Amino acid sequence: MPERRGAGADGGRRRDRTQPERTQRERPQPERTQRERPQPARAQSARSGAARSQPARVSEPSVHRLELVHLPGLADVVRGELAELPAVRRVRAVPGREDALDVEWSGGLRGALRLRTVVAPFLRLHFDVPRPRSLLSGEHFPRLLTALRTARDLDPATPVRSFRFDAAGRDSTVLRLLADQITAAARLRHDPDDGAVVIRLRRGGEGWDVLVRLGARPLSARAWRRVGHPAAANATVAAAMTRLGGCAPGDRVANLMCGSGTLLVERLLAGPAALAVGVDASEEAVAATRENLAAAGLAEGARLVVADVESPEWAAEGPFDLLLADPPWGDKAGRHSESEQVHRLLLSRAAEVAAPGARLVVLTHEIRVMGRCLREAAASWGLVSELSVFHKGHHPRIYVLHRQAAPPRS
Repeated sequence: MPERRGAGADGGRRRDRTQPERTQRERPQPERTQRERPQPARAQSARSGAARSQPARVSEPSVHRLELVHLPGLADVVRGELAELPAVRRVRAVPGREDALDVEWSGGLRGALRLRTVVAPFLRLHFDVPRPRSLLSGEHFPRLLTALRTARDLDPATPVRSFRFDAAGRDSTVLRLLADQITAAARLRHDPDDGAVVIRLRRGGEGWDVLVRLGARPLSARAWRRVGHPAAANATVAAAMTRLGGCAPGDRVANLMCGSGTLLVERLLAGPAALAVGVDASEEAVAATRENLAAAGLAEGARLVVADVESPEWAAEGPFDLLLADPPWGDKAGRHSESEQVHRLLLSRAAEVAAPGARLVVLTHEIRVMGRCLREAAASWGLVSELSVFHKGHHPRIYVLHRQAAPPRS
């Protein structure tokens, strides 16, 4: 059959050779719907920029670096408490400081809020930066923000809504910029005087250390303290006295001159006792002790007596295995002129109601007076240890005494 004129080799119409052949890329595509059409590059960039403006979240490490601040003089007592905790991996002294320990802490940070001999725990971050201004950068700020969020959310029972800087130059331009950035990202209000989350900045080796306090207030500000007393002992000192004196569930405990009950509350929070008695000559002081015990959940934990230490009323509950006392030293309670008489009476009366081998733990600023009274009472009390503590502008001492065995009768 003869080939048809004008037919191509593929049997179709003959191609117009004057038109260039279209490639696959050049062939017309079906019109895209609105959903399929690519968005303008400008809109995409805007969304990407918005995403970049939010600080990236940084995952928390499994091991935290803490700096635990304590009263000077209590380092060994704090170390003893830390040695009992499985979360603590390593404890080191902070160079140049007598009031802080550097601790590696594994696990949940909420456990740090239960420390009894520590004034305040700080989360410690080190930044290899030449100056604090670098903390504003996207490279370093997310890590600081994670620490602040951790401090903010650590204790659901105590909402945290503010922060402050405890650092030299806190009114500087850099720290004002940092405060604005924290306010925007962490949902915390900058309160320069009373902020709950405390942020400290200091030189650290080649860079800077940032310390963020955990908890809305210092641990020494106990939640149970509903009623204070001008001469009340620091609660961390009271906790240290309990540790130094020993805490056995079979102990019969007496808190002489109990004041607002700081020593008694801390002893009972440390562990159960077979019996606990608080005695003070002031009705107001005993009422304060009662209220503080109730706030600590210990309303039924102790018998309280309004009486002088010489009264037989409370002594009938003895003999006692552990006696605690924080006698007035003439600073905010009592009179200095009466101090020697008070300390002598304390030692003699405690010896009368003490069980064999009992411990007496005394906190006093009257170092010379206590030394003289102890020499006079050497037949009754032996000195186990003597520890100086910095407390409220003074350097009182904690004396741990042991009841001497009575000499055999001839």
